[in-house]
Amino acid sequence: MNISSTIKLNNGVEMPLLGLGVWQAKDGDETVDAVKAALKTGYNHIDTAAIYGNERSVGKAIKAMGVPRKDIFVTTKIWNDDHGDPEAAFNTSLEKLGLEYVDLYLIHWPVKERKETWQVMEKLYKEGKARAIGVSNFTIEHLTDFLKDCEIKPAVNQVEFTPYLNQKELLAFCRENDIQLEAYSPLVRGQKLDDPPLVALAERHGKTPAQILIRWYLQQNIVVIPKSSNAKRIQENANVFDFELTDEDMKNLGSLNENLRLCWDPATAPL
Repeated sequence: MNISSTIKLNNGVEMPLLGLGVWQAKDGDETVDAVKAALKTGYNHIDTAAIYGNERSVGKAIKAMGVPRKDIFVTTKIWNDDHGDPEAAFNTSLEKLGLEYVDLYLIHWPVKERKETWQVMEKLYKEGKARAIGVSNFTIEHLTDFLKDCEIKPAVNQVEFTPYLNQKELLAFCRENDIQLEAYSPLVRGQKLDDPPLVALAERHGKTPAQILIRWYLQQNIVVIPKSSNAKRIQENANVFDFELTDEDMKNLGSLNENLRLCWDPATAPL
């Protein structure tokens, strides 16, 4: 396993396991510099969204670095207010990114219009404008309902997932249905980096608590997108391929669940 390691999605597309998230990164120099730092470090996966307001800066950084398009995996997402015209929303994102296609396009939240939007996304996929399509913040109930009607199965479900919000049932459901789980806010927004069991593991392996967390996802084949705008931290988050957590380490981390949800709760979204 290394920084370029990928996992094969249900349509055969290879998705890098480690990526850079740019949620809350300000449009302009902050996002441009973060993406440049990630690409220099060896990341080849960038995750953005329409609502982040920084798609244009992501595209600017990619262009400035001169990375061949085929060597980078770019994800963006349709926002809740844009489901009236999903194709227009997609085209706006594409224009801002300065790309001819995206590698993954996600429904950001399970709004009630999700099935109608999915039909448009299936069209975009068939046209080659998105190499893969998927969802975000979908519960088992949302996925179960969704799978009854979709022609093309979602390739990815991006959700909040940490040792402290260990959604084992959702992970199992996604695996049973060949949907790749992707974890956002994987570092628990820094709120648990001083947790004694995590700190003890970090000290034993000579790593930071953040590096231990990232390795925990990777060893479960969960795609992980830690967010940072700090070049040193971006490099640090990628320095996770020279050690391995033991089975006991993995078990101990997996037992830390507190149902600690720091983002929105999709259980409140309509079925």
